[in-house]
Formats: sequence, C-alpha cells, structure tokens
Amino acid sequence: MKIICIGRNYTEHAKELNNSVPSDPIIFLKPKTALLIDGKALYYPEFTNDLQYECELVVRMSKNGKYIQEKFAHKYYNAISLGIDFTARDVQQKQKEKGLPWEIAKAFDGSAVVGNFVPLQEGQNIQQLNFELKINDESKQIGNTTDMIFSVDKLIAYASQFFTLNIGDLIFTGTPSGVGSLRVTDELVGYLEGKEVLSCLIK
Repeated sequence: MKIICIGRNYTEHAKELNNSVPSDPIIFLKPKTALLIDGKALYYPEFTNDLQYECELVVRMSKNGKYIQEKFAHKYYNAISLGIDFTARDVQQKQKEKGLPWEIAKAFDGSAVVGNFVPLQEGQNIQQLNFELKINDESKQIGNTTDMIFSVDKLIAYASQFFTLNIGDLIFTGTPSGVGSLRVTDELVGYLEGKEVLSCLIK
C-alpha cells in the first residue's frame, strides 16, 4: 500500500508558504508506517518545534492501473475521506535550504492521519466537494475541491505514469490555505460535506 501525496495543489496555499504555483503536480510519498487511523492520537514528535496540519481530500484506489488515461481515471477509485498531512515545518525548511529531500519532515510515523471512508455515490462530482477542519471547535481550514489546480483524475493519470497504482493505495490531493501550528492537547476534527469523518488528538 502506497500513500501518494500532492503538494501545492491549491493556489492560495502555495502563496501562503511563499511557494511558486506548479506547472505539473508535485508528488511525494509516505510509507505505510505514516498511516494513522481509527481516531488514534498523534504524539508530538520530539524532533520538531513546529508541527503543522494540512487537511485534504483523500482518495482510495479500487483498481490496479498503470498509464491510466485521465478520461478513465474515475473508474479507479470508489471511496473518499479526509486526511491530515502532518508536517514538521521547521525540519522541512532546513532541508529545503540545504537542497535536500524533506521526507523526514513529511513521512514520519503517524504523519498521515486518515478518517473514515465514504463511498462515492453514482454521479457525484468529486470536484465539487466541501470540506473543513476544526481545531478545538474553531474552524481553521475550509476548502472546496473545485479550487484544485490539478483535478483528482489528472493527478491519477499523472502519478500512474511513474507508479503502478494498486488497490488500497491512498492519494492525498493537496491542502487549501489556512495551515498552521499545533500544540499538545489540540483536537482536530474534519468534516466532508458537513459530516464528521476524521478526528485526531495531539498528545
């Protein structure tokens, strides 16, 4: 099982981190050990002083595929949820300044929280979904998949040029603006189309 993540897929998020808007999807991977499910808590990693949240739509693959054409990509997934791409922002910045890969800031154990999956309904438009992240009951991120730079189907077509996509693989599709820092005892709750699908406590 692979966790494929997309960076800078919302223009306003790229701007808030002073990053350029990409011309092609930016892909990075997380290992299986990054997966955190069933409402389990995340223990604040000792190697960072700036743990940040990034809430995003997660798509679960339901078929194996390679070189998937964009027009057929919708046949390869059948369930969606929300996820949190936890990021050690200070570690990431140091790695970027040195021109080094930043997996240690993005792919550490527990860095990919995933909520409960919801089956996609027939005819449902995955590019018109509302989602929201609240922290301690305060709204922090509000997004709509309409605002993605690269659509879900385009992401699948692009990623499948490089990786065979397998049943059960997860695709984190990018985060909207509003990312920020976390503290111990913070409680994160994610809503997809107004329904709670994700919760995670920082310990």
